[in-house]
Amino acid sequence: MTDSMDSRQPASKTAAEATGTEAIGTKKSAAKKSGAKRTAADKRQRLTAAAARVLHEQGVERTTIADIAHAADVPTGNVYYYFKTKDDLVGAALSEHTGHLEALTAELDRLADPRERLKALVTAWVGQRDTAARYGCPTGTLAVELDKREDGGLDVAVGQVIRQLLRWVEEQYRQLGAADPEGLAVTLVAGYQGMSLLSNALRDPEIMTREGARLIRSIDAQD
Repeated sequence: MTDSMDSRQPASKTAAEATGTEAIGTKKSAAKKSGAKRTAADKRQRLTAAAARVLHEQGVERTTIADIAHAADVPTGNVYYYFKTKDDLVGAALSEHTGHLEALTAELDRLADPRERLKALVTAWVGQRDTAARYGCPTGTLAVELDKREDGGLDVAVGQVIRQLLRWVEEQYRQLGAADPEGLAVTLVAGYQGMSLLSNALRDPEIMTREGARLIRSIDAQD
């Protein structure tokens, strides 16, 4: 009896060890896959952010996929795993701009007063005066460039980003009880686009400062 029990114990121990080894192997495999997914998501996000920045600085036509890959610190060959064409990267850049706008308006929505939200929006615009003087408005410059294409598609997409801003501004004026919230929204956003354009054309960031102050006075004057 003792001999029989002794012969079974090593077999039982070996099976347990094998089960433990398989479990460890499964966990390592799962961790490896999870890490690969995080790495892929990180690369995609880096490429998206780089596309938004480089396209703003250089324009669509001058920018190459290699430029964006270099800015994202991603091998050029790897880009095609995430984005097949440069237009796909332009679309990703527009998504990045949309995300920035949503984050900004979400932060502004924390302010209780719609008038203060509008003034804070203008202050945020003016805070980007040096960038605007060098490169213009990120969405505005993209809209102008993409509109010159014959194929369409991306020009409509960039228009949607601007429309999203217009809707948010319009809602603030509506909450203020303005008689023409839609018209006032167009006037405010057009003022931003105009001062960005002039600041960029003349390489003068103080245009943003002066015209931003004018926009804030117009908001304060709104009954």
